[in-house]
Amino acid sequence: MQNFIPAIWSAKLLEEMDQKFTYGNLVNRDYEGEIKDAGDRVKINSQNPVTIGDYVKNTDMADPQLLTGTQQELVVDQQPYFNFYIDSIDAAQSNIDNMAKAMKDASNGLKKRVETKIASHYVDVHADNFLGSDATPEIITAANVYDKIVDLKVRLDETDTPDDGRFLVVPAWLHGMLLKAEVLTHSTQAADGVVTNGYIGRVAGFNLFNSNNVPFSTVTKDKYKIMGGVSQAITFAGQVTEMKAYEPEKRFGAGVKGLYTFGTKVTLPKQLVVLTADKG
Repeated sequence: MQNFIPAIWSAKLLEEMDQKFTYGNLVNRDYEGEIKDAGDRVKINSQNPVTIGDYVKNTDMADPQLLTGTQQELVVDQQPYFNFYIDSIDAAQSNIDNMAKAMKDASNGLKKRVETKIASHYVDVHADNFLGSDATPEIITAANVYDKIVDLKVRLDETDTPDDGRFLVVPAWLHGMLLKAEVLTHSTQAADGVVTNGYIGRVAGFNLFNSNNVPFSTVTKDKYKIMGGVSQAITFAGQVTEMKAYEPEKRFGAGVKGLYTFGTKVTLPKQLVVLTADKG
């Protein structure tokens, strides 16, 4: 594999993943450049809010407020990999770029792992920000779907979550409910500046996204955990840390193996909401 350049293929793999992410493009990714290897620990800094005072004419202001920082730690503890080879005979007889196709398949698999991990953070949302539960899930119909999304909006409003960039990721069946209810605003990505995969429109101040990775009970096929919020509430950092081409010892062919390491963390649990929902 004389023409295999790891840096180029790593970049292509990351580009493929970025184009297919839904959850992965709705989170804070400011710290990705700090990842070098599995086990790295990324420091996420935050500071106390600025206090606003009332100025009185001819009266000294209080001493300046000292802004103190706090740190949370994101551990890069996820290490999915791929390892495949293409037989020399297959490579010679095929007109398809087998390597490019295989790398695309690898990016799909890695994307699925990242999306599933981020979506699983619904368990870390603040207890006050859950609507419905496993014991009493909300039954969603075309008649009440808009009201339920408004209820999620109110939960975020009550925690002073910023209005800008609010998102909600829904399963396909709830997207269908919204279409039946005729409440979905079909705005364009170009107009809204929203370019994330799965974008379907706006409802009650949320940018809505459709994904098959919304968690649900695989046993009873219900209790979907529909999560929304703002990007700063979850931090994600991922990187291709290894990419190597090799020749299988006992085969004639070309192999490639790669290691993708990443970590995720909820940093602002009050700026996320979860709707536990069943299809009505």
